[in-house]
Amino acid sequence: MSFLQAKKSARRIASKISHNFTRTRSSPRSTKKTRHEQRPQKPSSKLQKPIIPFITHLKQIDDPESALRLFHEYQQMGFKHDYPSYAAVVYKLSRHRHFESLQTFLDHIRDNNIRCQETIFIAVMQHYGDCGLSDRAIQLFKQIPSFNCNRSSQSFNYLLNILVSNGRVSDARDMFSRSSNMGIRRNSVSYNIIIKGCVRNGEWDEACDVFEEMLERKVQPTVVTYNSLIGFLCRKGDMEKAFRLLDDMTKKAKYPNAVTYALLMEGLCSIRKYDAARKLMFDMEYRGCKPGQVNFGVLMNDLGKRGKIEEAKSLLVEMKRIRRFKPDVVTYNIFINYLCKEGRATDAYKFLLEMQVEGCQPNSATYRMTVDGFCRIGDFERGLRVFNAMLMSGHCPRVETFCSLVFGLYEMGKLADACFVLEEMEKRKKEFNSNAWEALTRNVCKAEDTHALLVISKLVTVDD
Repeated sequence: MSFLQAKKSARRIASKISHNFTRTRSSPRSTKKTRHEQRPQKPSSKLQKPIIPFITHLKQIDDPESALRLFHEYQQMGFKHDYPSYAAVVYKLSRHRHFESLQTFLDHIRDNNIRCQETIFIAVMQHYGDCGLSDRAIQLFKQIPSFNCNRSSQSFNYLLNILVSNGRVSDARDMFSRSSNMGIRRNSVSYNIIIKGCVRNGEWDEACDVFEEMLERKVQPTVVTYNSLIGFLCRKGDMEKAFRLLDDMTKKAKYPNAVTYALLMEGLCSIRKYDAARKLMFDMEYRGCKPGQVNFGVLMNDLGKRGKIEEAKSLLVEMKRIRRFKPDVVTYNIFINYLCKEGRATDAYKFLLEMQVEGCQPNSATYRMTVDGFCRIGDFERGLRVFNAMLMSGHCPRVETFCSLVFGLYEMGKLADACFVLEEMEKRKKEFNSNAWEALTRNVCKAEDTHALLVISKLVTVDD
């Protein structure tokens, strides 16, 4: 074979090998399974919750009465309700404050011997507490065993907190003392709630007695325990005792947190020791506690009170650029509050825009302070713009804010805008007091504005 023929033959062989290799790479996937594919698939460790048609349907209903009707309709169709169905209705009635229907429904649950979980009663008790119905919360707590459910320290602590929050500290202490009769073991949370109630009432000696009992019974105090006591002393200006408690806390290996130092800093600011408070914020780092927004907030608040807004802004810059903290709504509200009080509503509005640009959503207080700030300087048109943004965000002004806007817009001759605010007020079931109604009606009658008179007439009729 000549050299030329051998070269051609080698090319043909190389071409064939390349073609076979390419066909293998691009051919459909082989039916032979790989070792990975041959393994049986493991079932998911998380079991999916079964979809309950009734609960799915119930979520689409807002009206409590309709929810009850739906419950009975499903029952009549042969659907067997179990605990999740009953719990869903209870939560719905509780959230809508439909307490009479709720009590009837709870009786129905007990009569049908439905075994319940403690969490459902805790939720109802919380709604009772929020509405100032602490007696109902006590009654429900006592009834928990009749629902085939055991009471624990969790529901007990929730009840104690409801009583303290409603100003019934003595009743909470009485309930606390009878815990063993109910088969409930008090824990650090139980003691913390009672201590909180005592210091809130200014009962320092009683708070100390509860703290001593806590130690005697070998219940370990927590940071919350010390914060309640330190906070009381700081509000009284007794900083010497407060710092002694801080030392005692660290000796017992209960390390202070940012809130502990914020309370101490607030106490120092209250006795005009701002420099010492600022120093403490930097000292806390050496003690192993990183400063938080709450600590910067204390210093900014004190500067704002003293009208040193520019110094407070410098702290904000330090917080953002050096500490890399993203200011929260509380921080921004400090600036907006003091700027509005100084008649600088335009600057406050700039802060409102800045916080939104930086991804921090204003809350109801942010909008309210800004609207009130514009009303205070007589700029009711810009106040109305912020008012509209407030409504669009799902927040509702106070009656005082509604009043300021209505009267301000009316005096400017913006009767249509004033009527708009009145109509929004009526939608949210907010009412003027009698003096405000009288003044508004008298002024509108003088102006002989037909549209405004019709709106006022409508609102008065609704109130009646």
